[in-house]
Amino acid sequence: MSSTLDRSAVQSSLNVWQMAQRQLDDIASIIGLDASIHAYLREPKRALIVSVPVRMDSGAIKVFEGYRVQHNMARGPAKGGIRFHPDVTIDEVKALAMWMTWKCALVNIPFGGAKGGVICDAKNMSMQELENLTRRFTSEISIIIGPEKDIPAPDVYTTPQIMAWIMDTFSMQKGYSIPGVVTGKPIAIGGSLGRDKATARGCLYVVQEAMKELGLSDGARVAIQGFGNAGLNAAELMLEAGYKIVAVSDSRGGVANTDGLDVQKIVAHKAETGSVVGFSGGEQISNKDVLEYDCDVLIPAALEKVITAENAPRIKAKIIAEAANGPTMPEADEILQERGIMVLPDILANAGGVTVSYFEWVQDLQENFWEEQTVNDRLRIIMVRAFRETLERAKKYNVNMRRGAYAVAVGRVAEATSLRGVYP
Repeated sequence: MSSTLDRSAVQSSLNVWQMAQRQLDDIASIIGLDASIHAYLREPKRALIVSVPVRMDSGAIKVFEGYRVQHNMARGPAKGGIRFHPDVTIDEVKALAMWMTWKCALVNIPFGGAKGGVICDAKNMSMQELENLTRRFTSEISIIIGPEKDIPAPDVYTTPQIMAWIMDTFSMQKGYSIPGVVTGKPIAIGGSLGRDKATARGCLYVVQEAMKELGLSDGARVAIQGFGNAGLNAAELMLEAGYKIVAVSDSRGGVANTDGLDVQKIVAHKAETGSVVGFSGGEQISNKDVLEYDCDVLIPAALEKVITAENAPRIKAKIIAEAANGPTMPEADEILQERGIMVLPDILANAGGVTVSYFEWVQDLQENFWEEQTVNDRLRIIMVRAFRETLERAKKYNVNMRRGAYAVAVGRVAEATSLRGVYP
């Protein structure tokens, strides 16, 4: 028992980058990954740290720190979001870039992984300050981004408007319009129909496949931690598909109702007040309580490392679909596996966003835009195939779904790396 506790203590102390590396090390031993390729994939290809001076509304100049990390480009240009958050670190961005590599490989789109971030409190900045920040950050990272090199997208506290400013700033430097430099843009300047709900829709598709695999009936109860883009859209889409939403939360707190929540009224309440807290159609619970609420499907759609060895034994869901990146700690994974809970890992469950970002990039390059139903139909094909390939690999190696997904993804990146001969 003491050795198990010691191991859990060590894993809980891992930062998110060490956690990502540990996941790679774990699958490398299972699939027999070549040692040289393994060493190459453990580190990012390139990491850029920039100073971002911004004129604030007060007239003062404030200097922010920003990052753009490209983990791997063996399968194509790098792809990954940009987040504006006070807790951004270089290690977090490195981890997210690595996860993007695996995510793109799992759904078999021709991208490598990248990620970016700026340390800032975007919620307390004016639109003018955000525009100034975005344009200067874009200028600083423009030496490594571009439609054939690295294509950013929205992430935490970044929006289609921010993507529009990135596109415009990059285009000004080149002297002509380049919509393919970013995805997640407004429709009017080259965005794709269906992109705003793509992450949530992809999550729905893999949950539906998992429900079939486990023999669960329609009308399952769903709890969602996080009520931003992914969580809110997941609630709406899953309700539309016949699921019952019994608990939701945001950073301030949560609300629950065993008989089901009125999702549209919650959306309206959040739009009016800025939070789901105070909604009268259910009992008030904490953000953490949502993770342990009695449900069939749990969707962590907030930040990293929220499912731990401490709360994993109390989770009641039969399926966990990771709409967030890295919400489950390694020691929690082992507990959930022992308890027979199917975890749909982040690189599978939230891959709908990058998949439709790929569709947007293709449409921009071809200057040929698709109907929304075409986007959704193509997304379903890719997500269902990725689920089935993950499940097949999990069964082959007798491992959980996370390791199954990594076996598919790392195997594809390793093959491309080996064929190109780009490792030491």
